[in-house]
Amino acid sequence: MKTIVLMVSLLVWASLRGETVRDVPVHDPCIIRQAGTYYIFATGMGIAVWSSVDLVNWQHEAPVFEAPPAWATEALPTFKGHIWAPDISFNQGTYYLYYSISAFGKNTSAIGLATNTTLDPHDPAFKWVDHGKVIQSIPGVTNWNAIDPNLITDEQGAPYLAFGSFWGGLKIVKLTADRTQVAQSVDQLPTLATRKHRSDDANPPAVDGNPPEAGGNAIEAPFIYKHGEYYYLFASIDYCCKGARSDYKMIVGRSKNVTGPYLDQQAVRMDRGGGTLLLAGDARWYGVGHNAVANFDGTDYLVFHGYDAADPRGRSKLRIEKLAWDSAGWPSVMNR
Repeated sequence: MKTIVLMVSLLVWASLRGETVRDVPVHDPCIIRQAGTYYIFATGMGIAVWSSVDLVNWQHEAPVFEAPPAWATEALPTFKGHIWAPDISFNQGTYYLYYSISAFGKNTSAIGLATNTTLDPHDPAFKWVDHGKVIQSIPGVTNWNAIDPNLITDEQGAPYLAFGSFWGGLKIVKLTADRTQVAQSVDQLPTLATRKHRSDDANPPAVDGNPPEAGGNAIEAPFIYKHGEYYYLFASIDYCCKGARSDYKMIVGRSKNVTGPYLDQQAVRMDRGGGTLLLAGDARWYGVGHNAVANFDGTDYLVFHGYDAADPRGRSKLRIEKLAWDSAGWPSVMNR
């Protein structure tokens, strides 16, 4: 079955290869630019990749992995190669691509890392090197979910990985200098954000048929972005992946320390249920979320997916919007 699924995925890629599209079907996109070409990495078989020279017209590239990483099938025997929520960054000549594997509604999850010296598939040096597992969550052992990674560095250049979905909320862990392993105990990781107002509150119950194991602490997809003197924590709340019933939305808070606490515009801590609404669905888009932020030529861009109300199936599509910052240093989405 695994081979069949991967063959189907590769056939889909082959059918789109070379075709330029504007209506890009993605979940959980992140973005980076190399030598004038923008690259989107997103959830998909082997990790979906798209490229563009203008942020408008996109070409489907080959996936990062042609077969599931061996470590992933050992950690999660049911894993078939559908990789979630990648995160791309660049440091000292190397591109770092964190990615997550999981079973929907369970925290049988792990985050892995692959690196490359170039993103150009035509470059002779192009080769993804997998470094295996970085961190793993275990049902009944960890009250957090090791998915949705995002790399951020502090003022001294030390790397941290923010991650999380449902369960105990969003977490952060310090990494080793080479960014390949955790550098602290995972027994009591700091909580960046949760929908609970008190740390000892029980998780709300699952809703709308969602898996009861995950509970109703509907927050995920942390992305930390440094702007001015603050680190800004973006997160997605409520529910994705339900087509017309999706009510996904994005919130934000900020802190002068990468590990928090992050406060919203009303000075409510995000680890106590806070978060200022940044963007929600509307008549055109059912729900919007799982964002990344990037700066190109002095302009900040918000990259995310939205559930398309104009699509008969309400499918998820790529959205890219410019961010503006007010005089107090809070972001808003432009042209809305």
